[in-house]
Amino acid sequence: MLNCAVIMGRLTADPELRTTTSGISVTSFSVAVDRSYVRPGEERQTDFINVVAWRQTAEFVTRYFHKGSMIAVQGSIQTRNYEDKTGAKRTAVEIVADNVSFCGSKNEAGTNGFQAAPAPVDAPAPSFSTASATDFQAADMEDELPF
Repeated sequence: MLNCAVIMGRLTADPELRTTTSGISVTSFSVAVDRSYVRPGEERQTDFINVVAWRQTAEFVTRYFHKGSMIAVQGSIQTRNYEDKTGAKRTAVEIVADNVSFCGSKNEAGTNGFQAAPAPVDAPAPSFSTASATDFQAADMEDELPF
């Protein structure tokens, strides 16, 4: 059997770190994920997917991500049953995160909600067109190829 979920989207709120009675760190957050297909003449639809992270993953998320941060989550889908305030039986579907990753720009990856300073763009990109024909050696096709 296989239960693997991978999503990428933006956090809908700042994640808050909680601790269980046994001292285990946990956080729950929601990720807004745009659907890939858009019908002509309609707006793009968005799904809001609930995610739970435990232990070091929870600490990592609450430390480095904030509302609006782009995040990639890899984990498994789990369901749990509960009763709401009115006594009605409900089912929650959520992803339990195994791994989370940065996937936004460097400017979005600041810590604790602060934007990182943009990287300087003063240096020109390296150019490889300045090489001359004498910079390369001809290979003997039978003796020097590694395969």
